[in-house]
Amino acid sequence: MSGKKKVALLYGGRSVEHGVSVNSARNILEFIDKDAFEPLPIGISQTGQWYLTQGVTKDIEQGKSLGLILDPKNAGLILLASGDRVKVDLIFPVLHGTDGEDGSIQGLIKAMDLPMVGTGVLGSSLSMNKVVAKRLLKESGVPVTKFITNNFREKKKIKFEEIEKALKLPFMVKSASLGSSVGVSKVSKKAGFKKALDEAFRYDDEVIFEEFITGREIECAVMGNNPPQASNPGEIVLKKNYDFYTFDAKYVDPDAVFIEVPAQLDKATIKLVREVSVKAYEVLRCEDFARVDLFLTKKGKVYVNEINTIPGFTNSSMFPMMWKERGVSFTELISKLINLALERYASGKRIERGFESALKF
Repeated sequence: MSGKKKVALLYGGRSVEHGVSVNSARNILEFIDKDAFEPLPIGISQTGQWYLTQGVTKDIEQGKSLGLILDPKNAGLILLASGDRVKVDLIFPVLHGTDGEDGSIQGLIKAMDLPMVGTGVLGSSLSMNKVVAKRLLKESGVPVTKFITNNFREKKKIKFEEIEKALKLPFMVKSASLGSSVGVSKVSKKAGFKKALDEAFRYDDEVIFEEFITGREIECAVMGNNPPQASNPGEIVLKKNYDFYTFDAKYVDPDAVFIEVPAQLDKATIKLVREVSVKAYEVLRCEDFARVDLFLTKKGKVYVNEINTIPGFTNSSMFPMMWKERGVSFTELISKLINLALERYASGKRIERGFESALKF
């Protein structure tokens, strides 16, 4: 046991995607190489409390309450009831959405000076906010759809006619910093606009309006750092009468979609999707792994829709499927991600944290 790295699987969280996180972590716990790693499931309740749990469970609060040791020289976790220390060698956040994928948890882990799987503070916050991400991607020459944004304080000034004129009908209304299609609506006429706006602002203080792209839903998995590598693209094919790839279509309705891995694309399009995906990954400062979601039009135009720095690991998730197609098993994939994080952490130790000067204090 002593030779194994203790890997804290951080799951749950204060997010509308709490349940998705539980399902993802459950799969990682099942498939992690237990000969090399000792997994420690740590659930975060929907009220933000941390617990050491027996396996990965939706009943997080039945676990043992945890506190954090915020000492970079001796960082870790402590059982509040007994005071016993819980040793951790690496943290694997399996958190989706707010307070888990937006840089918040990443900053805490960085302050603890522990190795962490996945994108750090900067890349997480950039990628999570659709407005900031699209602006940076557009500035860098990565193709994105037309969009308009508004803050909650501007809500009374938002006019359907102005959005329609700029983006045409239909258009999409989205909460700016959520995933899994929560807070997302498709607007085809004025009658549905207010409801869509209210739904988007229900979960966020910022909303983004995007032109609707008629085309194929393509996804590409990216992994690595120097340099990152892209998988072959996969495709999400909606089989039923959904207006778009909704939360229910993703996670609830087993008959909603057909997932094709690899996607049936010509060589030139595959090359384009992979190149655009890697560029988006690098522009948004992603690390270790991410999933890039794209649209492909009939004319062969590719648009980046968004990037997910902690993609799902559920049974229906594309990220592990796309790497399996490349010969990487679920267990091997988890090990690769952990080793990437450890290598990146070791490399980061070269950076000086102090500066000697004549300053007196």
